[in-house]
Amino acid sequence: MSDQPIHALTDRARDIFRVVVESYLGTGVPVGSRTISRLPGLNLSPASIRNVMQDLEEAGLLAAPHTSAGRMPTDTGLRLFVDAMMQAGEPADEDKRLIERELSGEGPIEEALNTATTLLSGLSACAGLVMVPRRETVVKQFGFAWLSDRQALAVLVGADGSVENRVVDLPPGTTPSMLIEAANYLSAYAGGRTLAEAQVWLAQQIADGETALDEAARDLIARGLAAWSRDPEDRPVLIVRGQANLIDEQAAGDLERVRQLLGDLEGKSEIARLLDSARAGAATKIFIGSENKLFSLSGSSVIAAPYRGPGGRVVGVVGVIGPTRLNYARVVPMVDFTAQTLTKLMQ
Repeated sequence: MSDQPIHALTDRARDIFRVVVESYLGTGVPVGSRTISRLPGLNLSPASIRNVMQDLEEAGLLAAPHTSAGRMPTDTGLRLFVDAMMQAGEPADEDKRLIERELSGEGPIEEALNTATTLLSGLSACAGLVMVPRRETVVKQFGFAWLSDRQALAVLVGADGSVENRVVDLPPGTTPSMLIEAANYLSAYAGGRTLAEAQVWLAQQIADGETALDEAARDLIARGLAAWSRDPEDRPVLIVRGQANLIDEQAAGDLERVRQLLGDLEGKSEIARLLDSARAGAATKIFIGSENKLFSLSGSSVIAAPYRGPGGRVVGVVGVIGPTRLNYARVVPMVDFTAQTLTKLMQ
């Protein structure tokens, strides 16, 4: 890889580098010197162009795949192009009108988030992604199912009708009757509270001496609540739409890469953690290929932008994922505009 700055390239090298990158991003096909020599404006022979392309390859900015005479940008080259050469302006007027019309504010926000992923998928010909605001489960009912002397299954029924299970380790000496007592206590007194609120409430009850539960029962209840306490951080909610867009004509010749990418999307937690890193940014972030360990095999890029709720607090991230040969100049402002539109919708 190369850390060569754009100003270290000669004018000729910059011109040829730009032509190679823009042509590759448009076609997905490596670019040869003869093709470049036929373009107006350069007035260079194929031999001169080949020499410059060789220099760019040695600098780590271009690569020659397989035995092809053409060159394509490396991930390092794409990063240099995106950061130093690409001009990303406003989205096309037609794209803006479509995004604003579809995200008009009618209906629940969850519906708008689903619509946003579908929109971005269709407009970018990639897969659309959105990480939704984290919402803590409100407890409706709690239960324990005996598994063994050492473990039980904690069952949480949420106010929204969701049902989730967690295996919890039991304190020594726990009996089936103690599980029933703890479950009844939680259902009676924690119902209507979020998990975090239930934990604070229980701690306060114990501190004030206002609970008749013995130490073993209190320990069991604390373990049951703790089984879900990390979920809002450990299990981000990710919506993915348009995976079929990732299988195009170029992808047909590289099925292993596509299989790897689809596998990455199936394991949403890793993608969600990557998107979560974009929450801290004030602007759109671009993750290119092997820059991120997650995409070292699939050769994919992610463009992501945070969107905000009341008070300007970042509540989620929206974006797209596709091959590294994305049309960055078009997709980056499109993702940014979608994030801005969602932000307005949530105010």
